[in-house]
Amino acid sequence: MLRGTRKKGPGFAAVLSGIVAAGSVVATGAAAARTESSEQADGAYQLKVDAVAYYLPGYTASGLPVGKGVVAVDPRVIPLRTRMFVPGYGKAIAADVGIAIKGRIIDLWMPTTAAARKWGRKTITITVYR
Repeated sequence: MLRGTRKKGPGFAAVLSGIVAAGSVVATGAAAARTESSEQADGAYQLKVDAVAYYLPGYTASGLPVGKGVVAVDPRVIPLRTRMFVPGYGKAIAADVGIAIKGRIIDLWMPTTAAARKWGRKTITITVYR
């Protein structure tokens, strides 16, 4: 089975495609783990995570093709469809889950293996939008 071949339906993929393309803020459920996070007036909060870069072609668990701005998360920490800003990467949406993504780890898709190796693994503070 290829990584992220499970389907959530064409409607979900269409919604996510529009969000990634338009970059609009969509309200989502609260994240399960917010210890060490700081709440902002607009409902956004910051979360310290380990960001790991990868390059693989294919589709996400939600049926969306992998691409810039598509992030894999642990849905118990950051719910799917949640928008976020990742310093050094840009705007992103939680649209995938990974077998090794447990807790405060996110996977960032990169366009090449070289770009993924250059990013590597970093501990960063992301902004998560509700």
